[in-house]
Formats: sequence, structure tokens, C-alpha cells
Amino acid sequence: MKRSFLGTLLFVLPFLSFSQENIFIAKPYLQIGRAPSASSLELLWQVPEGAADWGVEVKADPSGRWVKMASPQWTPVAPDGLQPRRVYHTVLTGLVPGGVFNYRVSRAGKVVFTAEGHASKGPEQPYRFVVNGDIGAATTDAKLLAKQSFLSHPDLVVVPGDIIYENGRVSEYDDKFWPIYNADETTDGGAPLMRSIPYIGAPGNHDVDNRSLDQYPDGLAYFFFWRQPLNGPAGVEGNAFVPVMQATEAHRKAFLQAAGEAYPSAVNYSFNYGNAHWLVLDSDPYVNFTDSALRNWIAGDLAGARDAVWRFVIFHHPPFSSSREHYEQQQTRLLSPLFEAGKVDVVFSGHVHNYQRTFPMHFTPDKQGVLLIGGKDNKTIRGRVVNGRWRLDKSYDGKTNTRPDGIVYIVTGAGGQELYNPEQNDDADSWQKYTDKFISNVHSLSVVDIDGRNFTLRQISPEGKELDAISITK
Repeated sequence: MKRSFLGTLLFVLPFLSFSQENIFIAKPYLQIGRAPSASSLELLWQVPEGAADWGVEVKADPSGRWVKMASPQWTPVAPDGLQPRRVYHTVLTGLVPGGVFNYRVSRAGKVVFTAEGHASKGPEQPYRFVVNGDIGAATTDAKLLAKQSFLSHPDLVVVPGDIIYENGRVSEYDDKFWPIYNADETTDGGAPLMRSIPYIGAPGNHDVDNRSLDQYPDGLAYFFFWRQPLNGPAGVEGNAFVPVMQATEAHRKAFLQAAGEAYPSAVNYSFNYGNAHWLVLDSDPYVNFTDSALRNWIAGDLAGARDAVWRFVIFHHPPFSSSREHYEQQQTRLLSPLFEAGKVDVVFSGHVHNYQRTFPMHFTPDKQGVLLIGGKDNKTIRGRVVNGRWRLDKSYDGKTNTRPDGIVYIVTGAGGQELYNPEQNDDADSWQKYTDKFISNVHSLSVVDIDGRNFTLRQISPEGKELDAISITK
């Protein structure tokens, strides 16, 4: 599936008191938006507090005319210690499903940014997506993988958590995220991905686990920068899946102004893309996956995806990992029976900084597992050990037999942060029985092609080498 990316044009002009260098804090980038469809996307950008009077136009057809979009809206992001900014957003409508379009952003009637975008694919169209977890460390390999992601020409990029390190802060996004994944050109230091291709973000522990705004007033930036559906279960602080924030009145007020309607529900959501249904979950240890309200929402969401050919689940903490690192954090195993009942095909996770693939499997937990508590205060939830019974389909090899009996669980957390357990790479005796593939000595990302009822995954190194490949046929 080949497609060329036209050059991304960028024009930045000085206006009023803002110089050429600081009009944009974060240049325009695309997301699926609050109400995803094949004919719309949302565009976001970030500017200093006083930079107003913005407009956006779209040309859906190269030979067509420029059409003005709805007036951009904005939210204030002004945590202590940072220059106040505005996060602007508007919906790009009238797109041709799967088509290439052009858009331009104007300030005070003058064009300051122009780029090419790729509309979401419709149910009958083939598409490609990249899954790349634990990407926000700004390491050499993280940057090279951004380049490889761009060179693979995806229609969608999915990040299964730990979008940014170390504490989910606005300042960390500024230093380690936007310059790499929304760079002005393709180099070994990054690529202009986000201005052309929508990203999907799932929350990881480094994104949302620290709930102390008194420690990091610019923390929990996940709730500021991602325009994704808000169709998850209602949550309130202190319930089964929303921790209580530690914040002074001033810190809380600034956070709530910036987060708006996204807090706290933006961590659990679902959407359709192409011929697939996608379920995105917060899998952090504080989440109680024995809670009936949360489980009922997950079951109901999957049951409602009856028209989808494929069903994918994205979250951070892998339920089935052979790594010694984080092995105790098995809490998401409790969801396996719900996934099997909901006919999930593949579950993608990160958190463990390597690549792993299970045999297709069925799993039945033994009750609710054992909750582990630790830390200096002896109160920090570390995870839940969930023992149980599994049944593996070892006849499936993804090549000659491409029809799995069970769910394939993929760990793709080798997105650039320090690799976990390289000593296990060639020690198959250290792997759990459910693990079919284990690569822990090189960073990598997953490239997936969907064409009707055919699924192909390739695991790619920072140099573009294929490390693993499987196919699934339905």
C-alpha cells in the first residue's frame, strides 16, 4: 500500500508583538476529534496567550476551492511556572474519506501555516496504522522510530501510553514531544507526522499516574492536548477509576480551566476507524477492574461493535508479559473474559520496554487476583497478580496458518525508552508459556495493514529492519 507524502509547507510571518520564532508554541496537528468520522478531523495548535484572531481553511480537492472552517475555539493553559498559552481547536469538515487534503491556518487574515493532511479511511478502504508505545523520552532511537513511522506512510498512529516522560507535564511535551513528532522536516531527529496524520493517545502511568498538581502544577497535560471521544464511563474523583488530585484551590482551578470537559472521562473511550472498532482504556494500577460499572461499560461497548470486522483494544499495562520487569502488574488480565465475549482480535499494550507477542489464547482468571500494596508509605498500589487458566493455539504461526483461535496480545513498548530485560532475548526458558515472540535487545514499532478481512503486522527496528511478521485472516 504505497502513497507519497507531498512536501509540507510552512510559512511563519511576524505579527504584532510576536516574532517569527514564537507565534506557535506547538504547530498545528491533527487528531480524530470528539466525534470521529471519515469526513472530518480536528486541528489543534498552541500559541502564547495574546495571539488571537485565527482562521482555518481547507481544500478537500486539489483542484477545488478553499473553504473556511468554523471559527476556532480555545482553552487557556496557565499552570504555575509556565508562560500562559491558548490551545486552539477547530473541526475540519467536508473531507473525502481516505483522501489527501490541504489546510491553511491564518492569523489576522495572513496565512502562517500550510500543510497536507490525510483524511480517515472509510469502512471499505484498506489502511495502515502504526502502534508505538513509550515514545516520550526523546532518545536517539525514539527519534529514529519517528522517522520510520513517517516513512511507513501510516493513516493513523496509536500510542499505547507513556506518551511523555517523566511526569506528564506541559513542559515535557514542549521539550520531548512536539519537536520530534511534529518536526518541520524528516531527519534522524524526527518527522512532520502530526500535522499530516492523526495520532491516538492512550494514557500511561507517566502520563496520568501522578495526581499531585502541587508537586507539578503543569502535570496531567494529557487532558489538555488530546481531542478524542468522551464516550467513556462517567467518573468522579475517588471512584473505581479516578484517583483524587492533590491540589491547592489555585492549582485545581487552573487545571480544570485547561482540561475542560476532558477531565476525568478522556482516559476511557472508543471509536470506529475503517472497518475496525477501537477500545482505549486507562490501565493504571489505581483502576479497579473488578468494578461492575466499569466492566459493564466495557462489555456494552464491545457488544455494540457488531458491525465492525475487527476489534482492537489499546491500553498501557500488558496482561501477558514474560519480562521480569513489571511482571507483578497483571491487573488487566481480569478483562480477558470480557474481551473474548466481545470478540476482540488483538490487544496492544506498552509499559514493558520491548516487543512481545503471545500465541492466540483464551484466559480464565482465578477469582479477582491479589492486590499488591507497597512503596515507602505502604499504601501505593503496585498492581494485581491474577493467576488463572489459559488455553493456547500453538497451531497458529501467522504464515501458513493465519486463523487464530483466541486473542493475540502484543506488547509494543520499545518506542525509545531504556530497554527492559535484554538478557531474556535469547533465553526462551525465561519466557512464560504463552509467549511466542520476545525481542528485547532492540527498539521497535508495529506497522499494521488492514485490507478487508486481512491483518498483517510487521515489527520494525529504528533502521527499518523487519524483526517479526504475522498475518491474521478472518
